[in-house]
Amino acid sequence: MLESNPYASPYTVAAQPADVRATFIKKTYAHLGGAILAFAALEYLFLNNTVMKNLGLAMMNSWWLVLIAFMGVSYIAQKWAMSGTSKGMQYAGLGLYVVAEAIIFIPIMLMASLYFEGIIAQAGIITAALFLGITAIAFITKKDFSFLNGFLMIGGFVALGLIFASMIFGFQLGLIFCGAMAIFASVAILRDTSNIIHHYGTEQYVAASLGLFASVALLFWYVLQILMSLAGRD
Repeated sequence: MLESNPYASPYTVAAQPADVRATFIKKTYAHLGGAILAFAALEYLFLNNTVMKNLGLAMMNSWWLVLIAFMGVSYIAQKWAMSGTSKGMQYAGLGLYVVAEAIIFIPIMLMASLYFEGIIAQAGIITAALFLGITAIAFITKKDFSFLNGFLMIGGFVALGLIFASMIFGFQLGLIFCGAMAIFASVAILRDTSNIIHHYGTEQYVAASLGLFASVALLFWYVLQILMSLAGRD
């Protein structure tokens, strides 16, 4: 049974009765599941479309432009998803973000499908297992992990700096960086799950699902990178 937090803001889901909180959580994870299914469907379509495969190959040659465009689209999508006036705008934000993620994943998914048979499914299973474990920690402990915001902000800027530096100076970030980023994504999932329990308003389940989807996608990206790197050493 979900326990009410007596210190929560009266406008957050944490301050609401148990049935309201349970409904919010169900809606959030239903939307997360829908976003993941939509992402998987788009990837399947993209990887079986010549135009999109060619786009993926072209993206590899201008990766810094792709990252900048993705950050811009992400900002817009998250702003729309946090809209308090229009449910349609919230769904537009979630949809835009899912499409943007599906596009930015084309190069790595194309490489994985061509050279590493079965590795995408393996990465998906590992990501799902890690996600379930982290989610269980958040719900069992019921702790507020929002204190991790500072770590995630600083870590995010450091990671972006290293990524852009690697593209400018031509060095490889390697397996250690991928492992560190997988840990970073796991911490982000823990923080995002905690926010679902403690900080979102009752009508912000679309925004909550977008935040969680972004962290899950980041974890999947680096788990896939790690598996490809290990398989390439065989």
